[in-house]
Amino acid sequence: MLTVIDSHTEGEPTRVVLEGGPDLGSGPLLDRAKRLATEHTDFYRSLVVEPYGQEAMVGALLVAPTDPSCVAGVIYFDAAAVIGMCGHGTIGLAATLAHLGRIGIGTHKIETPVGIVEITLQDKNTVTVQNIESYRFQKAVTLDVEGVGPVTGDIAYGGNWFFIVDESPTPVLPDNIRTLTEVGIKVRESLYANGIEGENGGIIDHIVFYGPALTNKGHTRNFVLCPDDAYDRSPCGTGSSARLSCLAADKRLAPGEKIYQESTIGSGYTLSYQQGSKPVGIIPSITGQAFITREAKMIINPTDPLRHGVPL
Repeated sequence: MLTVIDSHTEGEPTRVVLEGGPDLGSGPLLDRAKRLATEHTDFYRSLVVEPYGQEAMVGALLVAPTDPSCVAGVIYFDAAAVIGMCGHGTIGLAATLAHLGRIGIGTHKIETPVGIVEITLQDKNTVTVQNIESYRFQKAVTLDVEGVGPVTGDIAYGGNWFFIVDESPTPVLPDNIRTLTEVGIKVRESLYANGIEGENGGIIDHIVFYGPALTNKGHTRNFVLCPDDAYDRSPCGTGSSARLSCLAADKRLAPGEKIYQESTIGSGYTLSYQQGSKPVGIIPSITGQAFITREAKMIINPTDPLRHGVPL
């Protein structure tokens, strides 16, 4: 039996596993994340896909941090993979820890497999995440995508690897979600077919399309395709971090300047950055809101043929 708390961050669901997860041993979180990915696939899939989970859900497994200055360690995953970092999940985790009384108003540290991030709890729902150092790896990479044509984007890192397309080949509108998903899958398949990767062989499994904002306060509106082929209901925290690195590199946004990034569904994050330790690096800041939706005991029935998820 598992104890979980569910929340949503700007529409994107997070499931925090408090108790009942697998024993991943001790040591660096990156090593523990690899064990989760290779030895416990059925476990993490069962929590985030139907019938026990839901589309677009990201799981957050609480683990003991190795750094004593951190209030928690966490390993994130979706239906397709264990992922290095999750911005909306970190906002959801902060709201969950506040709900449990484990943190109060102020700034705290969270350890992730890709590094330590800071969270600032402004109230029980509003959280600012200071992400790990993010950067653009390659500018203006052009793909010839079958059925779509030439698509040009930047390769950037914000805790996960992204292919960021400034001018979406399909208008970024709520009515176009299905088409945007299909085009995003084709773009990712083209990246794989051409052997295009992030630094040190990083797998580019997130695709982001940008279009004009649909509100007066918005900077742009985005569509984010996640590794499990679901779209991000939020503007994607790690994707926004990668995007900020591109804006900074092109001198289209000054350090400390704030913008409002709209998501596909119309929710949003307030974004800004400061210069990082590397010449091409930035430290992103992402502010959004999360709301607790459920406290539950998960019962994974060993005789249920669909306990590991619907195999589609």
